[in-house]
Amino acid sequence: MPAITEVKAGWISLVPFGFTRKNGNTVIFNQERQWWGERPEGIKETIRLAKEADLKIMLKPQIWMHGNWIGDLKFENTEDWESWEKSYAEYILFMAKIAEEHTVELFCFGTELKIAIQERTPYWRSLIQEIRKIYSGKLTYSSNWDSYEEVPFWDDIDFIGISAYFPLVDTKTPQQEELQRRWSPVRKKLKKFSKRNNKQILFTEFGYMSLDGCAYKAWEIEKKVKETEINEIGQANALDALFQSFYNESYWAGGFLWKWFPNGEGHEGYPAKDYTPQGKLAETILKKWYGKDE
Repeated sequence: MPAITEVKAGWISLVPFGFTRKNGNTVIFNQERQWWGERPEGIKETIRLAKEADLKIMLKPQIWMHGNWIGDLKFENTEDWESWEKSYAEYILFMAKIAEEHTVELFCFGTELKIAIQERTPYWRSLIQEIRKIYSGKLTYSSNWDSYEEVPFWDDIDFIGISAYFPLVDTKTPQQEELQRRWSPVRKKLKKFSKRNNKQILFTEFGYMSLDGCAYKAWEIEKKVKETEINEIGQANALDALFQSFYNESYWAGGFLWKWFPNGEGHEGYPAKDYTPQGKLAETILKKWYGKDE
């Protein structure tokens, strides 16, 4: 927490993962083999430490499906859908109770479940109602950058949440001017969407790897981490351009940087090439923007 407050951040996002096996129809969570921060004792203690540091919190439980993107989750029969949905509701309502008991300010009840929310919309509206019975804070959902217009239940929740990995510039070291130019049409489109729905837009995730080409297709760069060169300037430029583009926009509620490691040690084993800004040029960019309101 001291390192987070040092960059002047006012909020943190906690992400306790649940898991769905490929071709599985249940959600696995609260297992002893999971990371400490994904189990109730770790979540509660992290919330306590965050509040002690005067940080506000978004609790963002989300699903990892090994070898597949969760947005492609799809079942061919109603029985499998209902089995998964029952299990997912248990997971989300379990987390919502923790959020309520510990006065968490914001709860994100789903991330990038692209097909599921389209094909099973009544389930999601019902789940939102069930969450509201338990949790009294603000609600959001994290849509992928390319499908936020297809989410059917923005009217039921408090913020339009977007995983903001918009592909912008396909160059090794993206430059500020070009990045801002590429953000311009996106910014205008988001503004119209916000106005149409009468809700602020929240970047439930945003970030860039400290690698060549970081401001383009992050999901492709992730597959080539080992052979891609470190590029702290590109990462810093990309973050700076994002804040420059959105900081003064009233429809923008802010965002949550992906991601921040305890002691700067990523479990993937390559923090020097990961999304984290810790100990990199990008950290100075965060301090500059997060400190503006002081």
